[in-house]
Amino acid sequence: MDCRISEVARKTKETDITIKLNIDGSGKSDVSTGIGFFDHMLEGFARHGLFDLTVKVNGDLQVDCHHTIEDTGIVLGQAIAKAIGEKKGIKRYGSSILPMDETLVMTAIDLCGRPYFVMDANFSTPMVGQFDTQMVREFFYAISYSAAMNLHLKVITGVNDHHKIEALFKSFAKSLDEATTIDNRITDVLSTKGAL
Repeated sequence: MDCRISEVARKTKETDITIKLNIDGSGKSDVSTGIGFFDHMLEGFARHGLFDLTVKVNGDLQVDCHHTIEDTGIVLGQAIAKAIGEKKGIKRYGSSILPMDETLVMTAIDLCGRPYFVMDANFSTPMVGQFDTQMVREFFYAISYSAAMNLHLKVITGVNDHHKIEALFKSFAKSLDEATTIDNRITDVLSTKGAL
């Protein structure tokens, strides 16, 4: 199997981002976005998905966290798409129901090449640290569209916003790990159309 490793850089007037991703890693991360809670979420994503991840972001945090978080989602989605390439042999689908204390979340992914995003989650506080809770939706939306994946996220139960967000990141990681897993029974792509 070829190494499924990618590197993507994107620079605008608002953000300068470089991401390196190894789908077949061991969960190592080196993350610096300027937003402590966001760093923590991306580190958890890498660890629980068993991805090796380097994220370096210089964003216009003097404005707010919006551009940094959304643009990181765009670049991470591009890195995922680049790393999995033609998708030959992968399971394509992944899902996870994940508990974290009082919180229970569900994630489902289809790496179908057709972006679609559904999220059912509410947050009671505007911020967790320097992370705007409205940005959870924007981050995962950006990933789903730049990676061309069908992504569903749902908070089933939960009270604490930190727990809800962290559980979503971890559940997404577990689902993506499953969807990108190579299955030797799949000799091409998992589709009756012959392409994804």
